Amino acid sequence: MSIGKDIKQQSQFRNEHHKAIVNLLFTNSWLSEGIKNFLSSEDITPQQYNILRILRGSGKPISTLQIRERMLDKMSDTSRIVDRLLKKGLVEKKVSEADKRLVDVIISAKGRELLQRLDNKNASLDGIMFNLTHDEAKQLNDLLDKLRDSDANE
Repeated sequence: MSIGKDIKQQSQFRNEHHKAIVNLLFTNSWLSEGIKNFLSSEDITPQQYNILRILRGSGKPISTLQIRERMLDKMSDTSRIVDRLLKKGLVEKKVSEADKRLVDVIISAKGRELLQRLDNKNASLDGIMFNLTHDEAKQLNDLLDKLRDSDANE
């Protein structure tokens, strides 16, 4: 299907750039829904998943500020999300050894186990992009990187 049919648009797009913007926004929403469905079995949100992966990848306790800097969704309320993960037992907080005024966050054993269960389903997650070949996915990544690089040129 084309984006015009997907959004039931009657008129033409202003130009191909306008069409690409609408297509990216629509596709982002479609992908987000697929990821939410994937994560629903573990009762976590995409933002919580992102934080758990950041913590696992850091390999050491990090502050909420460091987490926020690495998040995909920069508008997220990192502290609130971390508190929800804490209530679920998926992360732990401790006073920073470097600066006693700060609190560091680390993934818990329960959080690691949750990520391992999801890692075992990575083929299902990757399946969201099943219509693209490996080369097409690489080309898409290159084009998206190029698009974001345009911000640096303004």
